[in-house]
Amino acid sequence: MSKKRIVLVGCGIRAKFFYSAMVTEFESTVELAAICDINQTRMDFTNRVLVEECGYHAVPTYKPHEFEEMIRREKADIVFVASIDRTHHTYIIKAMELGCDVISEKPMTTDAEKCQAILDTVNRTERKLTVAFNYRYAPQFTKVRELILDDAVGQVTSVHFEWLLDIKHGADYFRRWHRDKRNSGGLLVHKSTHHFDLVNFWLGTKPKRVVATGGLMFYGRENAEQRGVQQFYQRSTGNEIAKDDPFAIDLAESDTLKAMYLDAEKEDGYQRDQSVFGDGISIEDTLGVMVEYENKAILTYSLNAYTPWEGLVVSINGTKGRMEVKLIVKHLNNPDGTHAQELSMEESIHVFPMFGESYEVTYEQGEGGHGGGDPALLRDIFDEPVRDRFNRAATHVDGAMSILTGIAGNVSMQTGQWVSVDKLVKF
Repeated sequence: MSKKRIVLVGCGIRAKFFYSAMVTEFESTVELAAICDINQTRMDFTNRVLVEECGYHAVPTYKPHEFEEMIRREKADIVFVASIDRTHHTYIIKAMELGCDVISEKPMTTDAEKCQAILDTVNRTERKLTVAFNYRYAPQFTKVRELILDDAVGQVTSVHFEWLLDIKHGADYFRRWHRDKRNSGGLLVHKSTHHFDLVNFWLGTKPKRVVATGGLMFYGRENAEQRGVQQFYQRSTGNEIAKDDPFAIDLAESDTLKAMYLDAEKEDGYQRDQSVFGDGISIEDTLGVMVEYENKAILTYSLNAYTPWEGLVVSINGTKGRMEVKLIVKHLNNPDGTHAQELSMEESIHVFPMFGESYEVTYEQGEGGHGGGDPALLRDIFDEPVRDRFNRAATHVDGAMSILTGIAGNVSMQTGQWVSVDKLVKF
C-alpha cells in the first residue's frame, strides 16, 4: 500500500500531537508532505521539531494564500485541518473541491451556515471527512457505550452530564484566540463538542431540540472589579503586576511557547498570554443546556470553566437502573511548561440495577493519553480504521451532530427559545 501524502494546515500547539505521530509511529502509512500557517516563524519552529525531535526532515512551508498551490505541487491525498476553528470550513471545502480527503480537528466548524456549506461539499464531491474525537476511544467512555448496548440500565431515559474545567486548563481558553466567540463558537462549541458527541455515541441517537443559558460569570474585567480587584494588565509576559497573578503565564519561561508564539508575534500580532481578567472576552464561562433526543431521552448538561478540579460527573438513568460515571484528571506538563496529556487521578463506573446489588465496573487501561484512547484514535485516522462493535471512528455526520447541539445552544442563548436542530441544517 502506498503512503498517503498529508499536508497540515495550522501549526499551533495542538497540531504537534498529530504531526509528531505522522512522522514516527505511522511513517509506513502516511507522509507529511508540507505545512501551512499564517506565521512563518511558527512553521520554521515546526520544521525544527520535525528534524530535532522526530528525526524527520524539514518540509515545504506555505502561507494560506498558497493553499491551492500547495495541494497541487505536493500532490496531497489528505489535508489535516488544525487551524483556528472559524477557518476550518474554508480549508475543508477547498480541499475536497481539489480532490482531497480531509481530517479535521474538532470542532468541525463553528456555526450552522458553515456546517451546511461543509455538508453540501461532502455530498457534491463525495470526498471523505473524518473528525478527530479522542474521547470516544478512552476505555472508560467506550465501556459506557458497551454497558448501554448490553442493556445494563435498559432503555436510557435521561442523562445528567457535568463537565468541570479547572483554573489551569479552563483559564487558558480565556487567554487565547478562543476568548473571541467569532473564532471558536464559544466553549459550547469548541469544548462541549466532545461531550455532546459522547452522549450521541453512548445513546446511539441524535439531538432533536435544545435550550440553553449561560454567561461570563468569573473571568473578564467586570467580574474581577466586582470582586475587588484593583490592578489590571493587558498581557502577562514581562508584566510586574502579573507576577503575583496565579492565572498568568509567562511565555518567556517556556522554550516552546516562546518559539511558537512570543517570537512569532512580530508577524501576526497574536498574543498567547492575554489577561483572563481583561476586556474583550465574548465567550461564556458558565453554561447550562437541556437537550431532547430523537429517541426521547433528555440531557441536562453544565460546564463551568473555573473549578478546583477537572473532570466529569455523569448520571445515566434507564428503565432497568442507573449508571454513575466519574473522572478526575490532572494535567501533566512537558519540561518546557507546555501541556503534555491528561492523567487520570480517579475514575469509576458504578451500575445500580433497579432490582439487585450495585456493582463497580472494571475495564482495562491502555498506554498513552486518555487511558490509551489517543493511540487508538491515531490508528484510525492515520492507518486503516479498525472495525469495532462500537463504531468509534467519527464521520462528518458525527462531527456535525456534535457541534449542532452547541450551535443550537448558542442560538437559544440569543433568543431564549428552544431550537430545533433539523431547522439549522439539511443533510
